[in-house]
Amino acid sequence: MSSTAYIFPGQGSQYVGMGKDLYEQSQVARDLFQRADEVLGVGLAKICFEGPEDVLKQTKNTQPAIFLHSIILTRLMKNADASMVAGHSLGEYSALVFAGALSFEDGLKLVRLRGELMQQSGERENGTMAAVVGLEQSVLESVCIEAQVSGIVQCANFNSPGQVVISGSVDGVKKAMEIAKGRGAKMVKELVVSGAFHSPLMRSAREGLHEALSRTSILDPKIPVYANVTAGRVEKAEEIRTLLEEQLTSPVRWEESARNMIAAGASAFVEIGPGKVLQGLLKRIDPGVAVNGIEKFEDIK
Repeated sequence: MSSTAYIFPGQGSQYVGMGKDLYEQSQVARDLFQRADEVLGVGLAKICFEGPEDVLKQTKNTQPAIFLHSIILTRLMKNADASMVAGHSLGEYSALVFAGALSFEDGLKLVRLRGELMQQSGERENGTMAAVVGLEQSVLESVCIEAQVSGIVQCANFNSPGQVVISGSVDGVKKAMEIAKGRGAKMVKELVVSGAFHSPLMRSAREGLHEALSRTSILDPKIPVYANVTAGRVEKAEEIRTLLEEQLTSPVRWEESARNMIAAGASAFVEIGPGKVLQGLLKRIDPGVAVNGIEKFEDIK
């Protein structure tokens, strides 16, 4: 039986002005923006609508901003009906709220804290990330192992065929970039990030998140959620708790997650939130599936 999967974007999809049309045209959106500002004690609406960009780009602001945008859209969709969900990194929290495993407020508090902790880890441990295009996953994994003589480096995001992001210490990543070029990578590009996300350099963030997750009420999801860490479906609350913590230092297995969802019957994917990053990845993973997005108020109709 064919079915629809909802997918939720992660960091990097944000832009100044995001969600403004939702706020202007919907009371539901206004209420959720206001609630978010109260819960966090931050003027998130102002940051989303007016920026400036360098403030929105701070991880502690980016993460709740994208999460809020996605959740508002799901609340505005009259017949929001998905058979399964997944989210890229931060987007996994949006997916879990949609699936009924986390409340909106708990999800919001967690992503704000996660953003703060990741930002602090990035400031403490000087790390970076780089995109590598055109190498097989196994080749790039061996490149990272070879480069570890210079410092910490590992694959962080398996995004789509031949598109992988690596993460780690500056020296480790630079060495891996150099080796990858020598192995025939089509493109190697350092990313502008505030830390080495999904690498061991996020250990201190992971410890802080462990504390918060242990105090958070998590329920079994009502529909299957495909987890970044395993790329498989997760059905139990305790497993979700463990995987959200592990996610900070583990690779995002996005390509594998998408393939597993397709194997489970997903024939259409809808990206819910800012940007079109995941739509682009899905088209590269399997050109045969239907892919679209809901980002603006007019898309909901």
